[in-house]
Amino acid sequence: MQAKKFALQAVELALDKKGFNLKLLEVTELSSLTDYLLLISGRSDRQVQAIAENIKIEFKNQHQELPLAIEGMNQGRWVLLDYGSVMVHVFQEQVRQFYDLEGLWSEAPEVELERVDAE
Repeated sequence: MQAKKFALQAVELALDKKGFNLKLLEVTELSSLTDYLLLISGRSDRQVQAIAENIKIEFKNQHQELPLAIEGMNQGRWVLLDYGSVMVHVFQEQVRQFYDLEGLWSEAPEVELERVDAE
């Protein structure tokens, strides 16, 4: 599956679990590790886990795609799903602000998302 299409489907799956403050950054020109970073916020450890689990399960069921690595699922403060060309970061909002990946990748162009998430 094409990386951008994959990332946009992950956006929809995150919104299905009420993820908010979604940002999709294209880092193809800035990183040799991945093409897209998807940043998602959740309101609690359980919501962060539910968002990440929904993405993981749906990609497995629909596309037979499993993440190369999963970090932080047990704690639910910051979960990373590494799909190679797309890295999905699901944070509790205060953790996201502390680590400020948007600031770290400020040179990366943001992909406009058509579906607007409600905060």
